[in-house]
Amino acid sequence: MSTLAGKKCKPLPAGTPALARAQIDTLLREVPGWTYDGKVIAKTWSFKNYYETLAFVNAIAWLVHREDHHPDMSVGYNRCRVEFSTHSIGGISENDFICAAKIEALQSI
Repeated sequence: MSTLAGKKCKPLPAGTPALARAQIDTLLREVPGWTYDGKVIAKTWSFKNYYETLAFVNAIAWLVHREDHHPDMSVGYNRCRVEFSTHSIGGISENDFICAAKIEALQSI
């Protein structure tokens, strides 16, 4: 499990600097399959059916609520795309990677 998954998200007030591209690239190595498109870090999962998709979505909802750091999600019958960015700072923060790592840890349960 990533060391990020053991961390907690912290409040980031406006004016907090976003991560630099080099920092983002380093942290992406800790969350396999996640990508950065210049605005968000994201990953898409595929499932057998709607029930499994919604079970995953509900697990994410519980997890991110506890971190008070919420993604944008796109949900279909058998897929879910999760996108993180930190709106208060207008970029990517460690909080985005902490939540991504915790979602990855769900896969091992």
